[in-house]
Amino acid sequence: MQVHDWTRVDASTFHDFHTGWIVHLKESLNAGVLPSGYYAQAEQHIGRKIGDVLALHASDPERVPLAPQPPEGGAVAVAEAPPRVSRTHVLSPSAKRRRRTLTVRHSSGHRIIALVEILSPANKSSDGVGEFVRKAEGAIRAGIHLLLVDLLPPGRHDPQGIHEILVEALEAQDDDQESPQGKPLTFASYAAGPTPVAYLEPVAVGDPVPDMPLFLTPERYVSLPLSSTYAAAYRGVPAVWRDVIEGRAASGG
Repeated sequence: MQVHDWTRVDASTFHDFHTGWIVHLKESLNAGVLPSGYYAQAEQHIGRKIGDVLALHASDPERVPLAPQPPEGGAVAVAEAPPRVSRTHVLSPSAKRRRRTLTVRHSSGHRIIALVEILSPANKSSDGVGEFVRKAEGAIRAGIHLLLVDLLPPGRHDPQGIHEILVEALEAQDDDQESPQGKPLTFASYAAGPTPVAYLEPVAVGDPVPDMPLFLTPERYVSLPLSSTYAAAYRGVPAVWRDVIEGRAASGG
């Protein structure tokens, strides 16, 4: 399945697709992608009525989440099979990084291990960019892994893309080259830890939807089936809007 041009439709149509994609991702993760002891569940943002974030939970904080040799279908070790992405950034602390102390507390056996977020037009607004980056930064600093999908091109409030703003918020060095010309959309997976690592796949409209690593620990991940679940969610988009997205009809605004 190829990435579509979601700027052709309004925010409500994208939101409808986005929520369907979250559901299909949850179903796929819970149907065998995740090892035993993990589960995925849609979460809600404060003030929003529907689930728009996918959270990955571990069921028991006192147990080692993954055995040294997980069973077939379990997590993959980065050292044995590095994620297949175009760019990998080790987000080393910059010289001007302030010292901070964080306390991570687990109040129950159902702690959040990772978050999956598909950015919406609201996340790209003036207030939305800041809100999202604060949430993402806080999650990574707290040791929560993050996978973000940005199917919308950089705009007025994120001219270099959300990833660059997040790197700045983490006060990290990012001395890799800029994203390739003509690939303004971003799939990014962040392995949280003392020195976070970002795995990036820049794409353009018409490129295949890439599967991405979703980290369970800084050293182990599962492959998130973004391509197949994107296709399943897209099949649920009303035909009138698929025609607009695919350029067969005029935009409805």
